[in-house]
Amino acid sequence: MKIKPIGDRVLVRPAKGEEVTKAGIVLPESAEKQQKEQGEVVAVGSGPKVKKLGLKVGQTVVFGKYAGEEIEIDKVEYKFLKDEDILGIVE
Repeated sequence: MKIKPIGDRVLVRPAKGEEVTKAGIVLPESAEKQQKEQGEVVAVGSGPKVKKLGLKVGQTVVFGKYAGEEIEIDKVEYKFLKDEDILGIVE
């Protein structure tokens, strides 16, 4: 199935699993205190009529853990986010 976000929405595939610090310490998901997630941009809507969205497919973005709406497509979990829910781009 193929899905395209509408307006200022972005479809993101959240990154899953445990996080490893620079020192090699494994932080399980239950220990995360930041409540932030990262994910890969899968599709970008056309944006509101006034402005274009500055995101591209394949970029890794940071967003709030509870932001957006979860959806499952072909047994893969995604999140629909508004552009304002995205806090930054990981470079």
